Amino acid sequence: MEGKNYRDFYELPIWRIGYELLMKVYNFTEKFPDWEKYALSSQITRSANSIIANIAEAHGRFSYNDKIRVLYISRGEICETRSHLAVAFGRKYVTENEFKDANDSYCVLSKELNLYINHLRQ
Repeated sequence: MEGKNYRDFYELPIWRIGYELLMKVYNFTEKFPDWEKYALSSQITRSANSIIANIAEAHGRFSYNDKIRVLYISRGEICETRSHLAVAFGRKYVTENEFKDANDSYCVLSKELNLYINHLRQ
């Protein structure tokens, strides 16, 4: 990410990774039981969507400190999404492989987000 100017948020690699993960989350939740529609299904899609929404919002902020503040929120949303995924796995709404793949991917996104935050600090 360093040294490159991204004109729009959807050009950011971290936003693209988050977007692809969000699409996976939507695919998972389509298979959840109907009674989870306004519970776990809603919570996990909202937190996963919030990740990329906050990355986009941070891109539009003027000061580096403000960008970083919003990116910290996105980092928290990654943890929340991972927690919801663990519950979905515990309820057997997702397979072990689906959980492991998504959880590992969110961990990678978290590391990439930390690198971006560190880049903005410099």
